[in-house]
Order: sequence, then structure tokens, then C-alpha cells
Amino acid sequence: MADVQPLPFLEFLGPEYSQIATQAIYFVVAFAGLYLLGRIAVMPLVRKFLYSREMDEHARKPLLKVTHILVGFAAVGVAFALAGFGNIVTSIATVAAAATLAIGFAMQDVLKNFVSGVFIYTDKPFRIGDWIEWNNGTYEGIVDDIGLRVTRVRTFDNELLTVPNSQLTESVIKNPVANQKLRLQFLFGISYDDDIGRARDIIVEEAENHPGIMDDPAPSVRLTELGDSFVGLKSRIWIADPSRSDYVKIRGTYVQNVKERFDAEDITIPFPNRTLSGAIEMSNVDGVVQATSDD
Repeated sequence: MADVQPLPFLEFLGPEYSQIATQAIYFVVAFAGLYLLGRIAVMPLVRKFLYSREMDEHARKPLLKVTHILVGFAAVGVAFALAGFGNIVTSIATVAAAATLAIGFAMQDVLKNFVSGVFIYTDKPFRIGDWIEWNNGTYEGIVDDIGLRVTRVRTFDNELLTVPNSQLTESVIKNPVANQKLRLQFLFGISYDDDIGRARDIIVEEAENHPGIMDDPAPSVRLTELGDSFVGLKSRIWIADPSRSDYVKIRGTYVQNVKERFDAEDITIPFPNRTLSGAIEMSNVDGVVQATSDD
């Protein structure tokens, strides 16, 4: 539509303004209709195609969001052409140039997070439903959603964290559930007077008796520390198909079982000792006792 005829009911605006108003109306109507058509016709087809390819949720969500953006982008370009602002190719090029300029000057952070989102999608350091930790363990939670700009993580206190994707690609991410099994470690401290061999046997036996702990790899115990008041025995156990709830539950019940066995067999878990160094001098001045310390 190179030339759009002004709508009759707008002729009172004069030739110039009636033409502009008519093109604006055509643009709005065309954009709304094309965008709605894309949502109704194109999006279900793309969704059906992605399901037919057996893509998981981690892959489907970003692709559907990109498709959604492309539908809107195409609707703008076609609406420009139907409104008489030029052919479709020219219109799309105009919109793309304007968008590029705006992004370059005003949306640098958004673009940075968008690129990071693409890397998260392609590299797959984590998936929706994974338990992750980042920022040196400061934050952790379950991934609820991976967007093109932000990732939403739900903490174990049921708080929702909205994390810019660039923060997740620029720092080390720990994904304890990325593989099919996870090793847990716990340091048990016993008294120097206790039987190390018997304590080691108890730790291994309780691991072997726990239904949530794997037999292969087998549980193991190593003497790793000779502390000021305890002998440190580090237990290493494995759990299958790990999740945060499995980690906490299995670790808690296992440690409790070992503690109860230690109590039953008179194996002591010593209290930590605190030693103060220095000298204390006492003096009696006018009936008042004073104490001074020398570190």
C-alpha cells in the first residue's frame, strides 16, 4: 500500500493530518491483528514442534520467548507496510536500525544479560529444577525459570530471587545435582582415649545400614585431623539422584545415627577447648582488689 486513502470521517482534519491519522489507525489495527494471529496460529505450532522434538523445559522456554519476540517484530514490520510507510523489507530494516540504536545506547545492561542468557541456554550449566549455589555459596536455591534477561531462583526459605543472567555467567556456579550421584562428607571428632578402629567401624556400619546411601561407591572413613581436643575421622558417602531435600535429610539422619551409636558404645565426641594465654596479676589497693592481664 504505497498510497493510503484518508478515511472519510477524518477529512475534517485536513489533507495532511487526515493522511497521518489514517496511517496511524491502519498501523495499530494491522499490528494488533497480526500480533494476535501470530499468538493464536504461530506460537502453538512452534510449541507443538518443540514438544515433538522432545526438548526439555530448559530448551523450550527460551525458544518460545524468542519466537514471541519475532512474532511481535514481524507484526511491526508488516503493519508499517500496510499503513503505507514503505514496503515490508524497508519497514523491517527501519525498525531494526532504530532498535539497534536504542539498544546500543540505552540498553547495554539488558543486552549483556541477554547474551548471558543465550550462553546459559547453550552451555547448560544448570536446568530448571536444579539446585545451584553461586557467589561463593552466598546464594543458593532451586531454579524456577530461565529467561533471556534474568533467571529466577527460589530459596529454601521460599524467597524468590531475580538474578541478572550476567551475574551467573561471570561467577562460579556450583550445581550439586548436575550428575547422577553426589558425595557427602562429614568430620566426626572423637576423644584421644577412644578406639579409633571401633569408631571407624561404627561410622561405616551406619552408612551401610542407611537406605539412602549408596553401596557403590562404598562408604569410607579416613583419619584426617589430630586436633587440640579430638581425633578427626572424615566420612565419605554417596547418594544417588541428589536433590537439596535428599542432601539435608540423608546427612541429618546419618549423623544422628552415628551419634547415637557413639553414645551407646561410650565413644566421646569432645567439646571444643578454648585456651586463654597470658598472666594475671592481683593487687589490693585501698581494700579494692584489681586484676590485670598480660597477653
